[in-house]
Amino acid sequence: MEIKGKVHEIGEVEQITDTFKKRELIVEYSENPQFVEYLKFEATQDRVSIFDNLAVGDEVEVSFNLRGRPWTNKEGVTMYFNSLVAWRTTKLESTPPASHQAPAPDASDVPPAVDISSSDEDDDDLPF
Repeated sequence: MEIKGKVHEIGEVEQITDTFKKRELIVEYSENPQFVEYLKFEATQDRVSIFDNLAVGDEVEVSFNLRGRPWTNKEGVTMYFNSLVAWRTTKLESTPPASHQAPAPDASDVPPAVDISSSDEDDDDLPF
């Protein structure tokens, strides 16, 4: 799965156990600009470095897997948890405003002007 948004926060690498580390990335996702969502992605083990090239405010595309698992507490009540596990991030190019997208035409791109107001001969084939 992929999603595009803006980097809101980048967490530090957390060493959870001797053999397990993780890092979190919070992305502002605004499919509907009235209701901005803040999505928490996590990267684990050797993938914690995929957030290294990002900065707060960057527009990104995050490729991730959706994971879910049950957990049963001491009272025997089962709860379910979801995780968004990132495996790739791509920094997106910012698009310039429409007025600056195409460069102005070069003088060599413009055809020479033709004067149609006068001619040496009466070649007027027009029916009017």
